[in-house]
Amino acid sequence: MASTSVFLDTQEYGKKGVRLLKVYRSDNKVHRAEELTVRVLLSGKEFTTSYTEASNKKVVATDSIKNTIYILAKSSPNVGTIEVFGAELGNHFLSQYSWVEGVHVTIIKHRWARMVVDGKPHPHSFWRDGEETREVDMFVKRGATADERKAAIKSAIGDLLVMKTTGSSFEDFVTDEYRTLPDMKDRIMSTSVDAKWDFKLPTANKANFVSTIAQIPFDDIYASVRQVTCDTFAKDESASVQATLYLMAEQCIKNWKWLEKVSYALPNKHYFPVDLSFFRGTKNLQEHADVYQPIADPSGYITATVARAPNTKL
Repeated sequence: MASTSVFLDTQEYGKKGVRLLKVYRSDNKVHRAEELTVRVLLSGKEFTTSYTEASNKKVVATDSIKNTIYILAKSSPNVGTIEVFGAELGNHFLSQYSWVEGVHVTIIKHRWARMVVDGKPHPHSFWRDGEETREVDMFVKRGATADERKAAIKSAIGDLLVMKTTGSSFEDFVTDEYRTLPDMKDRIMSTSVDAKWDFKLPTANKANFVSTIAQIPFDDIYASVRQVTCDTFAKDESASVQATLYLMAEQCIKNWKWLEKVSYALPNKHYFPVDLSFFRGTKNLQEHADVYQPIADPSGYITATVARAPNTKL
């Protein structure tokens, strides 16, 4: 029996770490490989008794959730566009189980790039070109009616490792009794980019929910955000990570009307010149530096969210 002194505030449950590879094979024998790691969590007030009264009457087994992910991947043409595949998953669980009120879907897409063999893209061979990931975190719920669907989608790039060997400075910052860092007119700038962007989404009914979501060019937006991030990082004569971050986010919002917010988290990957003066007066500091020591921790960590101003139009 449920306690009268406490109550169940929030709940979600489901399956995480569901790994799948979908291979699309075309008539011309050119294959496409999409590898995902998926998490699906269900929520709703009718799950309360599973916590408070040990009743499993409304519990969809997490193994069934895992099976559903694989079954939908089998028939879906959208596994590579993870936002649309996530919408398919969310819509399915809401349609299949009337007591489910919300579906929280998280998908990580792992990189497989097509090999170039003898100067030509190979039709069915791929290589892992880095640990960067494409991600989506989305919540699909019922609207005013059981058949209405609302979604919140946050897409992301994870662990995009970038570096430039000049074009970055850090000067004119606070000087007090705690400061030991000198002004740096030029430095190596490196970071592992985590970028996220929130979409403005329409409400739709369950019959056209997935097709409505699919009208948004998620793949193009992802490619654009990635390119803007790299281009801005390379071209900006950076006065600080903060200033470069703002330029990245601002340009992404300007480029795409669907984006409401863009967030970046940019940890500094420090490379400090090694003092070699102990060896015959070798100069390797300031303008003489060309041998550096990578320093993992501690590191600077810069985050910000840039939002579209109210009533702003492209």
